[in-house]
Amino acid sequence: MLSLGIESSCDETGVAVVEDGRWIISNIISSSLSLHQPFGGVVPEMASRAHLEIINVLVRQALDQAKVDLNKIEHICVTYGPGLVGALLIGVSLAKAVSYAAGLPLVGVNHLWAHIYANFLSDKKSKGLEKQTAAPEFPFIGLIVSGGHTCLVDVQDFDRYQLLGQTEDDAVGEAFDKVAKILGLGYPGGPVIDSISKNIDPDAVKFTRPYLKKDTLNFSFSGIKTQVLYYVKKEFGKILDKADSLELKKNKQAIAEIAAGFQEAVVDVLVSKALKACQESGKKELVLGGGVSVNSRLREKMKPACGEKGIKLFYPEPGLCTDNAAMVAGLGSQLYSKGRLSGLDLSAQANLGLNL
Repeated sequence: MLSLGIESSCDETGVAVVEDGRWIISNIISSSLSLHQPFGGVVPEMASRAHLEIINVLVRQALDQAKVDLNKIEHICVTYGPGLVGALLIGVSLAKAVSYAAGLPLVGVNHLWAHIYANFLSDKKSKGLEKQTAAPEFPFIGLIVSGGHTCLVDVQDFDRYQLLGQTEDDAVGEAFDKVAKILGLGYPGGPVIDSISKNIDPDAVKFTRPYLKKDTLNFSFSGIKTQVLYYVKKEFGKILDKADSLELKKNKQAIAEIAAGFQEAVVDVLVSKALKACQESGKKELVLGGGVSVNSRLREKMKPACGEKGIKLFYPEPGLCTDNAAMVAGLGSQLYSKGRLSGLDLSAQANLGLNL
């Protein structure tokens, strides 16, 4: 069974072909990141235009790479939320057009669920080999960490998710971006903070861990961002300017220590809350998903912490952590098997959350 997946929720345009909901045959991604970097974040209108310009080309490339024609595809799967509504509209409109023209079933996919599903995917080249990805077993706890979302969910099945906790303000990826801006490191913040924090003492600069109340699984990252802002103003008298390369070079060590301290505080909270969710629910598997799940320090600290508690940890391959269409096609295939189809009235929903 071949699924065609389409992803356009933010600044990555993706089209993929997946077999039997598990095996990636093609997974094409085009990012408009370079267009947004001068502005320090994603500009919705520019993202939508970039999707519109490239998405038809990616469909052909994905089919060509998979060496299949559209008549071999059995259903069309598309992200319909959450995300930037204009960007989502491009993907949804294309998916409905292809569904109508080719007479193929249409499956709307929740972007957040898809990030968790990335852990079920393997490259087709590894099919039948020992190196294929081991899949999580239901039920398990999912931790979704991305630029727009941070939440803990109790995952019972491919279409059954119960929200346990979520951010009360900034998402973790958003906090990385804002702190990187304060430090003059540019956009996006996650990769650069991860990079410059390597081999740096994470306790050289210590920030208060924003755990909130002891009995909550919710998150809050606006406070840690403000801590960094006040610390930087105290140390340097101002927010650092990315354009001043001499200033950044002179303060390279100090900036790295601040970045490492911030990252350590955030990672400690994510690890603590995720383990708390597992222990309170009795679940023995923890599954990460979303762009921040590629963070090396998060993986370094989460793995032994889970091992000590007897919890099995899953996280996607790096290429499947960020937005991609393979995770959409894979999950869409599972939803199709459960009869969860969408009609041509499917609409883009910016604030879908974890709803169906």
